[in-house]
Amino acid sequence: MAKVNIVRPGEGEILGSGAQRIRILENGDHTEHRLGFAEVTIPPGTPSPLQHRHAQHDEGFYVLAGTFRFTVGEDHYDAGPGTWVIVPTGAPHTFANIGDENAVMLNTFTPDLYVQYFRDFKAMIDSGRPVNAETMRPLWKTYATEISDEYAS
Repeated sequence: MAKVNIVRPGEGEILGSGAQRIRILENGDHTEHRLGFAEVTIPPGTPSPLQHRHAQHDEGFYVLAGTFRFTVGEDHYDAGPGTWVIVPTGAPHTFANIGDENAVMLNTFTPDLYVQYFRDFKAMIDSGRPVNAETMRPLWKTYATEISDEYAS
């Protein structure tokens, strides 16, 4: 029989510190790498990722608290608690917390490719390297992701 995995409150791999953090709930080990799953907490005023697209995984977002603004190309969508957003492979996108309090969402990636990206991104931040297009391009390339230059500001 397959082993069931249970992650309770306060458990899971924590990436980040303080108010901004990613809690890995499923790293792919229990799904034959078909699914990665995380709880993402973003404080107000946190810069959003550069608009980007993934070539090898779909990404889903389910908002638990706060309000996120999802930008897809030139379109903007505000998403509050209970909203589900699915970004298929190839769609340019980014997101930001537009509220005054921490915003929290569940984040899926199918397959689980992006779990290791989050670890590598944390290592880059911890090393003191700046987060910009120059430093992100090689990291994202490793995970079949590219900056959506046509929407760069």
